[in-house]
Amino acid sequence: MVTNPAATPVLFDRTLLRARLNRAQRLGPATFLLDCVGADMAERLSAVLRDFKSVAEVGSPGDQIARALAGRFAHVAHVDLPERESEPLALAAQSLDLAISALAFQFVNDLPGVLVQVRRALRPDGLLMAAMVGGDTLIELRQSFAAAEAELEGGVSPRVAPFADLRDVGALLQRAGFALPVTDVDRVVVRYDSAFSLMQDLRRMGAANILTERRRTPTRRTTMLRMAEIYRERFAESDGRVRATFDVIWLSGWAPHESQPKPLKPGSAKASLEEAVKKGRA
Repeated sequence: MVTNPAATPVLFDRTLLRARLNRAQRLGPATFLLDCVGADMAERLSAVLRDFKSVAEVGSPGDQIARALAGRFAHVAHVDLPERESEPLALAAQSLDLAISALAFQFVNDLPGVLVQVRRALRPDGLLMAAMVGGDTLIELRQSFAAAEAELEGGVSPRVAPFADLRDVGALLQRAGFALPVTDVDRVVVRYDSAFSLMQDLRRMGAANILTERRRTPTRRTTMLRMAEIYRERFAESDGRVRATFDVIWLSGWAPHESQPKPLKPGSAKASLEEAVKKGRA
């Protein structure tokens, strides 16, 4: 089930995403970000003192996540994210103890709907833990392309996907019915010889432009060269290499269960904040 596919804006061409991911495998994938997320996810799950028997990984590209967690779980089932928003996830209701996902949710058109489906697939007190690209990811590339196109072509075309911020993701977890939602962000800064080296890595990550409103004609060579110049002018380090920002948003939430802590009802506090402040000043 999805929230309302007819009203969901289709930002991403998910058929093209599949083709881009397949191309990345043929080129030799760049997996440094997935490797980093896999190691971090294994560390985060090690702090959860719970025996998860039924585990599914939702939509993560490659096999880095399953391999990173092989020592913790005997089997991690893989569930694909559907290309069309009208298609439900292949998850039965209350069939999972743990759902995980890495670097997939940022390219979902109906993320609220996917989160609702995952929450319904979890048994009471089951856990979702996921990582998605968000925040200021690739802000350097976005600004450099915008400046070059505005200067040489008199307009700006969609180049880098709009990414969710931390506050938005937390609100979506609550909206989907998760209890005890938690979000945080890890910033990964990678350095490259040039903007073109970064773009080559993005192709090998399957993360090149898949926006439905993307420019359909080839970018002029002069625009590309000017973009690279602006990138270097604005974002070069002292050694001449340029930086690229990747913000990884972590989100977790639990399927509701009666054993979980409940927030106090408004007005039920037995101590007055005003009185505590007055005592602190005394």
